[in-house]
Parts: sequence; structure tokens; C-alpha cells
Amino acid sequence: MGTVFYEGTHRGEFIEAELPDNLSRDSVLILSGQSLKAGHVLGKILVGATAVAVAAAGNTGNGVMGAITVGAAAANGIYQLVIVGAAANAGVFEVEGPDGKIIGTGNVAAAFNASGLQFTLADGATDFKEGDRFTITVSAGTAKYKEWNPASTDGSQNACAISYDAVDATGGDTPGVIVDHECRALTGSLVWFSGATTNQIAMGLSQLATHRIKGV
Repeated sequence: MGTVFYEGTHRGEFIEAELPDNLSRDSVLILSGQSLKAGHVLGKILVGATAVAVAAAGNTGNGVMGAITVGAAAANGIYQLVIVGAAANAGVFEVEGPDGKIIGTGNVAAAFNASGLQFTLADGATDFKEGDRFTITVSAGTAKYKEWNPASTDGSQNACAISYDAVDATGGDTPGVIVDHECRALTGSLVWFSGATTNQIAMGLSQLATHRIKGV
């Protein structure tokens, strides 16, 4: 019997339809330490970002924002912190992400940690009132892509793209091409993390759909 050869997945094989002139694709950085296949479902992290908080003009409370730590799960853009519950020497706030979705609820004078943002909003001599707010601008981060896994907490738990071709990034961050919007993808040609269950795959497809990547 002769040698049996197995043909691997071709680049772009998962694409049933996409925008003309390759407009569904983007050139990105693939995070080091990975070996991806064409059709690999990806999430995104943010590396090296900074954040600046500014109190809204007209705030009643005069507490100040402490140092902000920006983690990989954060996104570039403007976050809104709004006081939703006033209390003496305390208070409750919500934080809304750049996409308009609430990422978490916190308490004045207590550490907040959600979706890649960590900070403490200090109580001031004058208490905050409901409606007082801060803008938190996250910028200068570098987006990097890695294998999607719903168990991650660094941002890559949100499926947002598909690797167009195989990428060997085991030796360091490596340029790659992704499909990240306006695409019909053949689900049978997609590559998921090892051990992905049927329910997890359904979750990943649902997340991709929010980027107008539809599994067919």
C-alpha cells in the first residue's frame, strides 16, 4: 500500500460569500504562542492600552478617580461611569462600554474590576448624587487575536473573527489576515478550540453573528 497523504484546509475555504475586493478581511497581529489553522475562530485582546478618566462638568460629588489599570479584555473607546445610587460616603455606579452595553456595577470607595478595567472611585468631601458621571477613555492599545475560548477572561471569550489562512505564531506575534465582518461562513470548515462542545460552538456562532459573520 502506498503512502496516504491528507490534504489540509485551504486558506479561505470556509468562505461561502464575502464583500467584493476583500473588504471583509483585515490584516492583524496574531498573538504569540499559537499555531492557527485556516478557518480558526478567534477572539481579540488589547495589549498596552492606557486610560484617562474625566469628571463631568456639573457633578455634585467631588470624589476622584484613582489609577486605572487596563487589561487585555478592555476595548479602545469611551466608557461611561454613572452614579445610579447615592449614599452618604458611598454610592453605586454602572459602567457602560464603548458599545453601549453595561460591563459591570461597582461601589464608591471599593475596587472595581470588570471587562479589563480596574480602578477605585474615591469618596469625596461632598457625596455623589445620582446622575453624576465620569468618562473613561481607553486608547493606544494594540489589538491582537487568539483562539476563541468561552472560558477565557482576557477578551478572547468573545468570538469576533476567523483566520483566513494558517498562521504559525509559536515564535512571536505574527501578521495574519482575518475575516471579521460581512461574511457567510461554512460551519463545517470552521476550526474550534480543542474539546469545544456543541453548545459552545453554538455560542461562538451566535457571537460571530453579531459581527455579521453568519454560519451556513
